[in-house]
Amino acid sequence: MPSPVRPRRTQEERTAATRAALLDATVACLVEYGYHGTTTTRVVQRAGVSRGAQVHHFPTKNDLVLAAVEHLARKRADRFLAEDLDRLRASADPLGDALDLLWRAFQGPLFEASMELWVTARTDPDLREHVAEFERLITAGLLDISRAVFGDQVDDPEVRGNLYVALETIRGLCLLNFVHPTTPERQEARWLRSKARLRRMVTPDQ
Repeated sequence: MPSPVRPRRTQEERTAATRAALLDATVACLVEYGYHGTTTTRVVQRAGVSRGAQVHHFPTKNDLVLAAVEHLARKRADRFLAEDLDRLRASADPLGDALDLLWRAFQGPLFEASMELWVTARTDPDLREHVAEFERLITAGLLDISRAVFGDQVDDPEVRGNLYVALETIRGLCLLNFVHPTTPERQEARWLRSKARLRRMVTPDQ
């Protein structure tokens, strides 16, 4: 019996597939080799596309790495909206679960790739401008998500300040693991210790 004929992909589908392959390969290279070790040659080899295709979609390395980190952030945000928002709204402990969700959001390749850009941006003014804008968008997105769970109280300056402290604490803990790597169990213990203090900061009367 002859195999069914697969429909040919449209030009738009081929373009989207090429871009996605380049972006996923860039994130993987950032995590494995760091910013300076992420070359366009490595990216196109890993993505399985031509150098010409890379230049067509992303003319410079900075264009490529910034788009790649934004791509990964959007993927994680889509997953959050699909899987976690309803659970948070129905949670018996929305604050604790929201803190845990923020903690998980800063694990893995998104955070590692972002840190590569942060370090490089310190001495690269052009990259720094783009990274700063990207981080503002990330923070605004987290505020929108928090507002969807906790309502307008997120707009109160005191509440928003507490949220910023929580984000800064989580980033700091994740950075600490770069300098003092430890077991997942000890990393979780670090988080639980900080989470308890963050909870008391947000709800001091409890």
